[in-house]
Amino acid sequence: MSERETADDELLARRIARGLSRALAREGWTSLLEVPLASGRRADLLALSDDGRFLLVEIKSSAADFRSDRKWPEYLEWCDLFAFAVAEDFPFDLLPAAPGIYVADAYDAALRRPLQMAPAMAPARRKALTLRFARLAAERLRREYDPGV
Repeated sequence: MSERETADDELLARRIARGLSRALAREGWTSLLEVPLASGRRADLLALSDDGRFLLVEIKSSAADFRSDRKWPEYLEWCDLFAFAVAEDFPFDLLPAAPGIYVADAYDAALRRPLQMAPAMAPARRKALTLRFARLAAERLRREYDPGV
């Protein structure tokens, strides 16, 4: 992939993330982007509901992005619900049949296929992930208010 294609993919991924975050907020989810997991992986978007459930969304900006990254099944143990988020012109036939699909642009998102339920998360993992989510959000907010520290 050329530098130009990579830059275009990154811009599209940011737009998808923004629209998805807006849509999820309207549904009562609080979301964070680029969340490092204890497994060493990084969730593109992790959202937390009022009742403590986690939704993990893998954002795919192009067919090449999807083909080069087949690690999505590893994310199922880090969430209660799982989905992909793509742009309207994404080739949907490339995506696996089970996971949910959000279609998003820079302003909004719509659920095209129902969310996939993940296996039950162990209570200790849920607690650790909830603490990681809270600390990451707090640290990002602190850096906004005090960027020099």
